[in-house]
Amino acid sequence: MKIAFTTSGNELAAPLDTRFGRAPRFLIYDLEGETLELVNNQQNLNAAQGAGIQSAGTAARSGAQALVSGHCGPKAFRVLQAAGIRVFYSNTSTVAEALDAYRQGTLVESKTADVDGHWE
Repeated sequence: MKIAFTTSGNELAAPLDTRFGRAPRFLIYDLEGETLELVNNQQNLNAAQGAGIQSAGTAARSGAQALVSGHCGPKAFRVLQAAGIRVFYSNTSTVAEALDAYRQGTLVESKTADVDGHWE
């Protein structure tokens, strides 16, 4: 199973980005192979609108089946749900901490967006 983490870094020790749509990249971690892949999301950093929706499409194309981020808006959340991607929110400092929390089962799957659209 692949999990997408929002981040500005290039490794598991990188910070977990609290923003979904405007995160600079996604770190895709494959639980079975214990491998990681970086997916660039720079095109959405300064998007006037639609950053969350476009980022959700990027996450879906990556093959991720779950997403861990600090927050997610309603339009992006609907696209992620439609793509069958489970959403988990985390306030951990790093991707590695969020991954550990996921593995330990302490992250709870969200059923709704947790911020309004155009949240910064």
